Amino acid sequence: MPAMQFFYDYECPYSKRIYAPLVELLKQHPGICVEYRPVEAHPRPENHPPHTDLCVQAYYIALELGADMAAFHQRMFQCVSAERRNVEIPEVLGGIVEGLVDQAEFLAILKSGKYEKMVTENDDLAYEKSGVWATPAFRLNGKRLDAVEGVGLTVEQIKEFLEQA
Repeated sequence: MPAMQFFYDYECPYSKRIYAPLVELLKQHPGICVEYRPVEAHPRPENHPPHTDLCVQAYYIALELGADMAAFHQRMFQCVSAERRNVEIPEVLGGIVEGLVDQAEFLAILKSGKYEKMVTENDDLAYEKSGVWATPAFRLNGKRLDAVEGVGLTVEQIKEFLEQA
């Protein structure tokens, strides 16, 4: 089964805009497995808050704790990109996952730094190894689909990309 890497940032409005249509399009391509790769569009030390390094870690914690990941993604995009919550505060992230996972366990793992390395690993995979310039971006079978900075991607572009797989 081919694996498609989906690089995105919860803070990126273009990633938020295509997430729901992507989920629908993927239903038409059950043979494609998606590797979700949350990244920081503006990694530290860039002065472009909010920094989403804790959101990247939250993704892996939610996965570990068995959260409904579709609901998790929807909440994260809504709270970070649309509502502009301060996700640099662990307790804010704890509030976002309320009802999806045990908050105390989530916060304990987040504060332990268990998934800190995933921030660097995903950023390196995207920017250093895969040539991602802007989010959202996709990689599949040696093919790439990259957003145009300040423009994003259209649903039609993603549909065509999936059909070529």
